Amino acid sequence: MPYKAPSYVYQTNKKTGVKYVYENYPYWVTEIGQSRSKRKCIGILDEETGEIVPTRGRKPKQGKSASSSTEASTLSNRLFYGATYLLDAIGNKLGIIGDLKACFPDTYKQILSIAYYLILEDSSPLYRFEKWASIHKHPYGRDISSQRSSELFASISESAKDRFSMLQGKRRVEKEFWVYDTTTISSYSKALRQVQYGHNKEYDPLPQLKLALVYGEQSGLPFYYRKLAGNIPDTKTVRRLLDDLLSLGFDKVKLVMDRGFYSEDNINGLYREHLKFLVSAKTSLSFVRKEIDAVYDNIRMFANYDQDHGLYAYTATTEWNYAQARPYKGDVIKDKRRIYVHMYFNISKAAEDERNFTSNLAALREELLTGKRMEEHEKQYAKYFDIKATPKRGIQVTTKEDAIKEAKRYYGYFTLLSNETMSAIDALELYRAKDIIEKAFGNLKERLDMRRALVSSEKSLDGKLFVEFVALIFLSYIHKQMQSKKMYKSYTMQEVLDKLDVIECFERSDHKLRIGEILEKQNQIYIDLAIDPISSLQ
Repeated sequence: MPYKAPSYVYQTNKKTGVKYVYENYPYWVTEIGQSRSKRKCIGILDEETGEIVPTRGRKPKQGKSASSSTEASTLSNRLFYGATYLLDAIGNKLGIIGDLKACFPDTYKQILSIAYYLILEDSSPLYRFEKWASIHKHPYGRDISSQRSSELFASISESAKDRFSMLQGKRRVEKEFWVYDTTTISSYSKALRQVQYGHNKEYDPLPQLKLALVYGEQSGLPFYYRKLAGNIPDTKTVRRLLDDLLSLGFDKVKLVMDRGFYSEDNINGLYREHLKFLVSAKTSLSFVRKEIDAVYDNIRMFANYDQDHGLYAYTATTEWNYAQARPYKGDVIKDKRRIYVHMYFNISKAAEDERNFTSNLAALREELLTGKRMEEHEKQYAKYFDIKATPKRGIQVTTKEDAIKEAKRYYGYFTLLSNETMSAIDALELYRAKDIIEKAFGNLKERLDMRRALVSSEKSLDGKLFVEFVALIFLSYIHKQMQSKKMYKSYTMQEVLDKLDVIECFERSDHKLRIGEILEKQNQIYIDLAIDPISSLQ
């Protein structure tokens, strides 16, 4: 009977970690109408070379059977590779793989493999990693058990994470503004110290953690993150951010922030560290209203109208009252700093704001007239209405027109502040790019299962967040490329990954890696993502 290569079965000894290789011989049992198989241990798998090392008593015999044993000991695999090849290429292009190797020399392949799994399996739990790993070519090349993944997460140190952030940040610090923002992660765990109730953008009733993020405005790639308690307001996080950036070696950065981060202390801190910034500010601020009032009658001149954005824009140069407390000397340094107030008026927004305000006033008046007052509306009653009650005429409600007029005066306006020279439109486009990235991050957070923190220990949570953050860098690159090439008109991100994921590779320890059939559409996806097609390996 001619020799026929059997299939191979791999079994890992949980105590020693050694992976044994068995020849698997299937056969059919007619009497019971079922298949059975016989297994024969032929050696131990060498993870580095992919070769099978014969165990004692299993060395090949001389003569005719030697060639059969040699053939049987040659490892062959057929695996899915198209999507993990894409991630390998992105990792090399962005320096992610090199930076991880420098920071985690013993575990970087495991970190990459779990990150790849999180990306490609779209929110699947980690206990399904074994099945995915058995059919995909990936950096680690082996299964990572639930216990091993927990140990891996716990082994990721703060110093190594900081070094990774520093290496990634240095790849793009000279080229772009950095967007600073926070997001929330709900948690079921009561054992995590930083899980607290606070404002949640998704209105999730669960307690939460907060994640502070810094990512490039042009590249759309994150490089820094920090976990903090869920009840800390955004304004309280900027000072720590500046300290962290300085400790990482970034002393000249440009930050873009929304108005949740605005405070006098934060602006003073940015001036003190000589950092450039663009931050949104409320129109209710007295110094902002002063600038709006100065141009109120002229801002709607046609010369200030921008047709592309459908609004009027104007920039005023003014002075910031800088203050720096010096506790060690017991005094306060006061000075003037130049600041630019970018003002915008949108007719459609003004109409919408006024329509909503008028509807709210009507509802408030109805509550007063019907005697259905609400405690939380008392300040608004007093601000916009004169209320009288007499035995004969009942409740009489009169509007305070001056107060209403004052409230409507600033409808349709919004403002940005910066300490770097730029036009109002340049500032607007820079800020709106932040909004696009923020929305994209919200979608990516869903993919990575970051909405729920399902771990029970601080160390495991810290490590898992880091691996998910690594995965986020890959996904952010893919999103940015798909957006720039308008690929979302034809595909979702999951469809792109799925179309590449079906490309197979064939590996044999004594042959060069071979790639399976590739369609033209698959090649074009690689090209659109600015990656050399996998066909280049052939």
